[in-house]
Amino acid sequence: MSGLIAAGVALLGVGFVGTRYGPRIRNSWPKMEKQLQGLLGDSRYKGGFQSDMDKYEAGKILGISSNSSSKRVKDVHKKLMFQNHPDRGGSPYIAAKINEAKDYLEKQSNK
Repeated sequence: MSGLIAAGVALLGVGFVGTRYGPRIRNSWPKMEKQLQGLLGDSRYKGGFQSDMDKYEAGKILGISSNSSSKRVKDVHKKLMFQNHPDRGGSPYIAAKINEAKDYLEKQSNK
C-alpha cells in the first residue's frame, strides 16, 4: 500500500515540475540546440558558389562523388533538373549551376 502512495506522490511531483518548468525548457530549446551545433559542428555545407567551378563544388552541387561515372552524372542531373527546372518554378540560377556542374564532371570523366 505504501508503494502505491509513493508512486502517486512521485507522479504528482513529475506533473508539478513539468507544468512549472516545461514552458521554460521548450522556449530555451532553440538556443540550446544552436549551442550544441556549435560544439558538435554543423554537417550542412556553408557558403555560396565559387566563381570558377571545380571538381569538389560540382560534386557537391549534384550530391555525388566527383569521381562518378558519366552515366551516374547524367542520371543525377536529370533528376535534379526535373525538380529544379525554371519552367516548373525552379530558380534559373540554380538550374544553370546544375548544368554547369554536369558539364564540368562529364568533361572531367572524358579526359
